[in-house]
Amino acid sequence: MSTPQLVVHRDKELMAQAAAARLITKIVDAQAARGSASVVLTGGRNGNGLLAALASSPARDAIDWSRLDLWWGDERFLPEGDPERNVTQARAALLDAVPVDPKRVHAMPASNGAYGNDVEAAAAAYAEELAAAAGPEDHGEVPTFDVLMLGVGPDTHVASLFPELPAVRETERTVVGVHGAPKPPPVRISMTLPAIRAAREVWLLAAGEDKAQAAAIALSGAGEIQAPAAGAYGRGRTLWLLDSAAASRLPRALYPPASP
Repeated sequence: MSTPQLVVHRDKELMAQAAAARLITKIVDAQAARGSASVVLTGGRNGNGLLAALASSPARDAIDWSRLDLWWGDERFLPEGDPERNVTQARAALLDAVPVDPKRVHAMPASNGAYGNDVEAAAAAYAEELAAAAGPEDHGEVPTFDVLMLGVGPDTHVASLFPELPAVRETERTVVGVHGAPKPPPVRISMTLPAIRAAREVWLLAAGEDKAQAAAIALSGAGEIQAPAAGAYGRGRTLWLLDSAAASRLPRALYPPASP
Protein backbone atom coordinates (compact mmCIF):
# COMPACT_ATOMS: atom_id res chain seq x y z
CA MET A 1 0.00 0.00 0.00
CA SER A 2 1.42 3.36 -1.02
CA THR A 3 0.81 6.50 1.01
CA PRO A 4 -1.34 9.01 -0.88
CA GLN A 5 0.43 12.03 -2.35
CA LEU A 6 -1.57 15.17 -3.09
CA VAL A 7 -1.17 17.72 -5.88
CA VAL A 8 -3.57 20.66 -5.77
CA HIS A 9 -4.10 22.97 -8.74
CA ARG A 10 -5.81 26.33 -8.85
CA ASP A 11 -8.78 25.20 -10.94
CA LYS A 12 -10.10 22.23 -12.87
CA GLU A 13 -8.79 23.45 -16.24
CA LEU A 14 -5.22 23.68 -14.96
CA MET A 15 -5.65 20.36 -13.20
CA ALA A 16 -6.69 18.70 -16.47
CA GLN A 17 -3.79 20.22 -18.41
CA ALA A 18 -1.22 19.29 -15.77
CA ALA A 19 -2.60 15.77 -15.40
CA ALA A 20 -2.51 15.31 -19.18
CA ALA A 21 1.14 16.41 -19.28
CA ARG A 22 1.92 14.06 -16.40
CA LEU A 23 0.21 11.16 -18.19
CA ILE A 24 2.08 11.78 -21.44
CA THR A 25 5.37 11.63 -19.54
CA LYS A 26 4.40 8.40 -17.79
CA ILE A 27 3.37 6.71 -21.03
CA VAL A 28 6.53 7.78 -22.86
CA ASP A 29 8.72 6.63 -19.97
CA ALA A 30 6.96 3.26 -19.79
CA GLN A 31 7.31 2.73 -23.53
CA ALA A 32 11.00 3.57 -23.34
CA ALA A 33 11.52 1.17 -20.45
CA ARG A 34 9.32 -1.76 -21.48
CA GLY A 35 8.36 -1.22 -25.12
CA SER A 36 4.68 -0.61 -24.42
CA ALA A 37 2.44 1.02 -21.83
CA SER A 38 -0.95 0.26 -20.32
CA VAL A 39 -3.38 2.81 -18.93
CA VAL A 40 -6.80 2.43 -17.34
CA LEU A 41 -9.11 5.30 -18.25
CA THR A 42 -11.94 6.80 -16.25
CA GLY A 43 -15.07 8.61 -17.35
CA GLY A 44 -16.89 11.51 -15.78
CA ARG A 45 -16.22 15.19 -16.18
CA ASN A 46 -12.69 15.06 -14.79
CA GLY A 47 -11.63 11.97 -16.71
CA ASN A 48 -13.01 13.36 -19.95
CA GLY A 49 -11.50 16.77 -19.21
CA LEU A 50 -8.08 15.14 -18.92
CA LEU A 51 -8.55 13.32 -22.23
CA ALA A 52 -9.62 16.52 -23.97
CA ALA A 53 -6.56 18.30 -22.58
CA LEU A 54 -4.36 15.47 -23.82
CA ALA A 55 -5.96 15.70 -27.27
CA SER A 56 -5.13 19.41 -27.51
CA SER A 57 -1.55 19.04 -26.24
CA PRO A 58 1.22 19.20 -28.88
CA ALA A 59 3.16 16.78 -26.68
CA ARG A 60 0.66 14.00 -27.42
CA ASP A 61 2.73 13.12 -30.48
CA ALA A 62 5.53 11.96 -28.17
CA ILE A 63 3.38 8.89 -27.44
CA ASP A 64 3.67 5.87 -29.70
CA TRP A 65 -0.07 5.25 -29.85
CA SER A 66 0.42 1.88 -31.54
CA ARG A 67 2.16 0.57 -28.41
CA LEU A 68 -0.43 1.65 -25.85
CA ASP A 69 -3.07 -0.58 -24.26
CA LEU A 70 -6.16 1.20 -22.99
CA TRP A 71 -8.54 -0.33 -20.46
CA TRP A 72 -11.48 0.98 -18.44
CA GLY A 73 -12.08 0.78 -14.71
CA ASP A 74 -15.83 0.69 -15.15
CA GLU A 75 -18.58 1.12 -17.69
CA ARG A 76 -22.26 1.85 -17.83
CA PHE A 77 -23.97 -1.33 -19.12
CA LEU A 78 -25.70 0.32 -22.05
CA PRO A 79 -25.86 -0.36 -25.81
CA GLU A 80 -22.82 0.14 -28.02
CA GLY A 81 -22.46 3.78 -29.02
CA ASP A 82 -24.69 5.10 -26.25
CA PRO A 83 -23.51 8.64 -25.43
CA GLU A 84 -23.42 7.79 -21.71
CA ARG A 85 -20.87 5.00 -22.14
CA ASN A 86 -17.37 5.90 -21.00
CA VAL A 87 -15.81 4.49 -24.17
CA THR A 88 -18.12 6.58 -26.36
CA GLN A 89 -17.11 9.73 -24.48
CA ALA A 90 -13.42 8.77 -24.62
CA ARG A 91 -13.59 8.34 -28.38
CA ALA A 92 -15.11 11.78 -28.77
CA ALA A 93 -12.64 13.43 -26.39
CA LEU A 94 -9.43 11.78 -27.64
CA LEU A 95 -9.36 8.36 -29.25
CA ASP A 96 -10.85 9.31 -32.61
CA ALA A 97 -8.11 11.93 -32.98
CA VAL A 98 -5.06 9.72 -32.36
CA PRO A 99 -3.70 6.60 -34.14
CA VAL A 100 -4.52 4.02 -31.49
CA ASP A 101 -4.45 0.36 -32.45
CA PRO A 102 -8.12 -0.76 -32.26
CA LYS A 103 -7.00 -4.17 -31.00
CA ARG A 104 -5.41 -2.47 -27.98
CA VAL A 105 -8.51 -0.50 -27.01
CA HIS A 106 -10.16 -2.83 -24.51
CA ALA A 107 -13.71 -1.55 -24.13
CA MET A 108 -16.00 -3.26 -21.66
CA PRO A 109 -18.90 -5.18 -23.25
CA ALA A 110 -22.10 -3.37 -24.17
CA SER A 111 -25.60 -4.46 -23.22
CA ASN A 112 -26.42 -5.31 -26.85
CA GLY A 113 -23.22 -7.25 -27.46
CA ALA A 114 -22.28 -10.91 -27.34
CA TYR A 115 -23.57 -11.35 -23.78
CA GLY A 116 -26.88 -9.58 -24.24
CA ASN A 117 -28.20 -8.13 -21.03
CA ASP A 118 -26.28 -10.61 -18.85
CA VAL A 119 -24.00 -8.21 -16.99
CA GLU A 120 -22.38 -10.99 -14.97
CA ALA A 121 -21.32 -12.80 -18.15
CA ALA A 122 -20.05 -9.52 -19.59
CA ALA A 123 -18.01 -8.84 -16.45
CA ALA A 124 -16.57 -12.36 -16.49
CA ALA A 125 -15.56 -11.91 -20.13
CA TYR A 126 -13.69 -8.70 -19.31
CA ALA A 127 -11.95 -10.45 -16.42
CA GLU A 128 -10.85 -13.15 -18.87
CA GLU A 129 -9.52 -10.50 -21.25
CA LEU A 130 -7.51 -8.95 -18.43
CA ALA A 131 -6.15 -12.34 -17.38
CA ALA A 132 -5.11 -13.12 -20.96
CA ALA A 133 -3.15 -9.87 -21.09
CA ALA A 134 -1.33 -10.55 -17.83
CA GLY A 135 2.15 -12.00 -18.12
CA PRO A 136 4.18 -14.10 -15.67
CA GLU A 137 5.83 -10.93 -14.40
CA ASP A 138 2.46 -9.54 -13.33
CA HIS A 139 1.94 -12.15 -10.59
CA GLY A 140 -1.82 -12.00 -10.86
CA GLU A 141 -4.92 -12.01 -13.01
CA VAL A 142 -4.55 -8.50 -14.42
CA PRO A 143 -1.68 -6.67 -16.11
CA THR A 144 0.44 -4.37 -14.00
CA PHE A 145 -1.04 -1.17 -15.37
CA ASP A 146 1.34 1.76 -15.61
CA VAL A 147 -1.36 4.24 -14.61
CA LEU A 148 -4.91 3.56 -13.47
CA MET A 149 -7.10 6.66 -13.24
CA LEU A 150 -10.24 7.02 -11.15
CA GLY A 151 -12.73 9.80 -10.74
CA VAL A 152 -13.95 10.33 -7.18
CA GLY A 153 -17.69 10.71 -6.72
CA PRO A 154 -19.33 12.99 -4.16
CA ASP A 155 -20.23 9.86 -2.17
CA THR A 156 -16.56 8.65 -2.34
CA HIS A 157 -17.29 6.03 -5.00
CA VAL A 158 -14.57 5.13 -7.50
CA ALA A 159 -15.12 3.18 -10.72
CA SER A 160 -18.58 1.72 -10.01
CA LEU A 161 -17.69 0.70 -6.47
CA PHE A 162 -20.27 2.45 -4.30
CA PRO A 163 -20.24 2.63 -0.50
CA GLU A 164 -21.62 -0.48 1.21
CA LEU A 165 -22.66 -2.24 -2.03
CA PRO A 166 -21.43 -5.82 -2.65
CA ALA A 167 -18.93 -4.85 -5.36
CA VAL A 168 -16.74 -2.89 -2.97
CA ARG A 169 -16.51 -5.93 -0.70
CA GLU A 170 -15.25 -8.23 -3.46
CA THR A 171 -11.85 -9.73 -2.67
CA GLU A 172 -11.48 -12.51 -5.26
CA ARG A 173 -12.87 -11.46 -8.66
CA THR A 174 -11.21 -8.70 -10.69
CA VAL A 175 -14.35 -7.54 -12.51
CA VAL A 176 -17.96 -7.70 -11.36
CA GLY A 177 -21.43 -6.75 -12.48
CA VAL A 178 -22.98 -3.99 -10.41
CA HIS A 179 -26.70 -3.87 -9.69
CA GLY A 180 -28.63 -1.10 -8.00
CA ALA A 181 -26.06 1.66 -8.42
CA PRO A 182 -27.37 4.79 -6.68
CA LYS A 183 -26.76 6.90 -9.78
CA PRO A 184 -28.10 6.00 -13.21
CA PRO A 185 -27.82 3.68 -14.91
CA PRO A 186 -28.23 1.15 -12.09
CA VAL A 187 -26.47 -1.70 -13.95
CA ARG A 188 -22.74 -1.37 -14.58
CA ILE A 189 -19.48 -3.28 -14.93
CA SER A 190 -16.57 -2.46 -12.65
CA MET A 191 -13.06 -3.49 -11.79
CA THR A 192 -12.75 -4.38 -8.13
CA LEU A 193 -10.31 -3.09 -5.56
CA PRO A 194 -7.93 -6.07 -6.02
CA ALA A 195 -7.67 -5.25 -9.75
CA ILE A 196 -7.21 -1.55 -9.07
CA ARG A 197 -4.40 -2.24 -6.63
CA ALA A 198 -2.45 -4.15 -9.30
CA ALA A 199 -1.50 -0.84 -10.95
CA ARG A 200 1.93 0.68 -10.53
CA GLU A 201 0.29 4.05 -10.02
CA VAL A 202 -3.30 4.93 -9.14
CA TRP A 203 -4.41 8.51 -9.80
CA LEU A 204 -7.59 9.80 -8.20
CA LEU A 205 -9.11 12.87 -9.85
CA ALA A 206 -11.33 15.27 -7.93
CA ALA A 207 -12.35 18.78 -8.95
CA GLY A 208 -15.18 20.98 -7.76
CA GLU A 209 -16.79 21.93 -4.48
CA ASP A 210 -19.05 18.87 -4.65
CA LYS A 211 -15.98 16.62 -4.27
CA ALA A 212 -14.55 18.39 -1.21
CA GLN A 213 -16.33 16.30 1.42
CA ALA A 214 -15.53 13.06 -0.40
CA ALA A 215 -11.82 13.90 -0.54
CA ALA A 216 -11.81 14.84 3.13
CA ILE A 217 -13.49 11.57 4.13
CA ALA A 218 -11.34 9.33 1.93
CA LEU A 219 -8.09 10.94 3.10
CA SER A 220 -9.01 10.96 6.78
CA GLY A 221 -8.51 7.25 7.38
CA ALA A 222 -12.03 6.08 6.54
CA GLY A 223 -12.64 2.43 5.75
CA GLU A 224 -12.94 1.32 2.14
CA ILE A 225 -16.41 -0.22 2.56
CA GLN A 226 -17.84 3.12 3.66
CA ALA A 227 -15.51 5.19 1.45
CA PRO A 228 -14.28 3.18 -1.57
CA ALA A 229 -11.84 5.91 -2.61
CA ALA A 230 -9.91 5.19 0.57
CA GLY A 231 -9.22 1.67 -0.67
CA ALA A 232 -7.87 2.69 -4.07
CA TYR A 233 -4.09 2.72 -4.09
CA GLY A 234 -1.24 1.68 -6.34
CA ARG A 235 1.67 -0.65 -5.79
CA GLY A 236 4.23 2.09 -6.17
CA ARG A 237 2.32 5.35 -5.97
CA THR A 238 -1.10 6.75 -5.13
CA LEU A 239 -1.65 10.25 -6.42
CA TRP A 240 -4.59 12.51 -5.67
CA LEU A 241 -4.96 15.24 -8.29
CA LEU A 242 -7.32 17.94 -7.07
CA ASP A 243 -8.32 21.51 -7.73
CA SER A 244 -8.48 24.03 -4.89
CA ALA A 245 -12.24 23.62 -4.51
CA ALA A 246 -12.02 19.84 -4.03
CA ALA A 247 -9.15 20.33 -1.56
CA SER A 248 -10.93 23.04 0.43
CA ARG A 249 -11.81 20.78 3.38
CA LEU A 250 -8.43 19.13 3.68
CA PRO A 251 -5.86 20.21 6.29
CA ARG A 252 -3.26 22.36 4.54
CA ALA A 253 -0.56 20.24 6.15
CA LEU A 254 -1.48 17.46 3.70
CA TYR A 255 -0.45 19.32 0.58
CA PRO A 256 1.89 22.08 -0.63
CA PRO A 257 0.60 25.43 -1.91
CA ALA A 258 -1.48 25.32 -5.08
CA SER A 259 0.60 24.75 -8.18
CA PRO A 260 -0.14 25.97 -11.71
